[in-house]
Amino acid sequence: MVKDLFERIQDNKGPLGKWASQAEGYYVFPKLEGELGPRMQFHGKNILNWSLNDYLGLANHPEVRQADTDAAIQFGAAYPMGARMMSGHTTYHEQLENELAEFVMKESAYLLNFGYQGMVSIIDALVTKNDIIVYDVDSHACIIDGVRLHMGKRFTYKHNDLESMEKNLQRATKMAEETGGGILFITEGVFGMRGQQGKLKEIAELKKKYNFRLLVDDAHGFGTLGKTGAGAGEEQGVQDQIDVYFSTFAKSMANIGAFVAADKTVIDYLKYNLRSQMFAKALPMIQTIGSLKRLELLRKSSAIKDKLWENVNALQNGLKEKGFNIGDTNTCITPVYLEGSIPEAMVMVNDLRENYGIFLSIVVYPVIPKGIILLRMIPTASHTLQDIDETLKAFEAIREKLTNGTYKEIAERTTVDVS
Repeated sequence: MVKDLFERIQDNKGPLGKWASQAEGYYVFPKLEGELGPRMQFHGKNILNWSLNDYLGLANHPEVRQADTDAAIQFGAAYPMGARMMSGHTTYHEQLENELAEFVMKESAYLLNFGYQGMVSIIDALVTKNDIIVYDVDSHACIIDGVRLHMGKRFTYKHNDLESMEKNLQRATKMAEETGGGILFITEGVFGMRGQQGKLKEIAELKKKYNFRLLVDDAHGFGTLGKTGAGAGEEQGVQDQIDVYFSTFAKSMANIGAFVAADKTVIDYLKYNLRSQMFAKALPMIQTIGSLKRLELLRKSSAIKDKLWENVNALQNGLKEKGFNIGDTNTCITPVYLEGSIPEAMVMVNDLRENYGIFLSIVVYPVIPKGIILLRMIPTASHTLQDIDETLKAFEAIREKLTNGTYKEIAERTTVDVS
């Protein structure tokens, strides 16, 4: 007997979907309204927002808004029509690729429509069934999904663990000698949950012992790290050792799209083998021209990045001075680790939003160990020191309620109202 395909969906909505009736619209899929920035509207209330990846505050920069508007007026939303290989190629796309390549100190670059699908397709294009992939166990979902497409062997190493890296490189080397393939090593410039940089300098050193190519997803490092903003590789002095550099426009560039940069030979190969680009409509002109303006602002002055780091340092130093555990972040991403249950976490988030006017992302088990609550904040250049002071005071108040059992008591006797 053939089952109804949808029977499983009715019975098992997935690890997140099973909470939809209680959480949707408030804890997940929340509706933030108003102009993008530190102050927005949530459920009719003004909130201080720490959950936007607009690191450099470019989303509402007047020159950026004007460039986006001008491009929309001149070209509309449809131009160019068709895939790049067929009818969607323009001088503006070439210009942006050339400027991005120069900015990240690579020979060539290629535009991608989306970061997620781009990374999946890059991995798929770079390896054959004879090749071996070695990647960090904490890699972003786009990397994991790209690896899933791989028909050959893959090994994961413990997060940022050098001993585990080398052990798995040894295993990969032995396997590659048997298959006649090569090794692709994948890591991130910045790990988005905990804010740690990938150990790019140490990985580059391993190249002296093992024959592999290095692919780095630097979505959170591009624009925020390095003297010029070229990312984690520049920050650690090993940009030239990254064989394939990838970043998205969805963070520092406050836009849609992404790019990959490498030697011209590699990019020429990817241009003709990236299925997600070969069979997809070209990046629209609004995003292309808009990204040119954003890159121009990033290149011509460090003032925006300097303001970002002024806020990052003020927030992170303030948290540490007040005894909060922010882990070992060395980037803009600011995690705060507290001890508590999932019900306590829900009550805490409700309290933060309803009574303190603060909106941020919260992470609990199974993403992190049981009993731990992670409050994840993204400081931007648009935040103010007043925003930071307000947040520090609120954090002291919620910590007191967590430790004295207030949240536990509320969680035990009531259901959090998310209506």
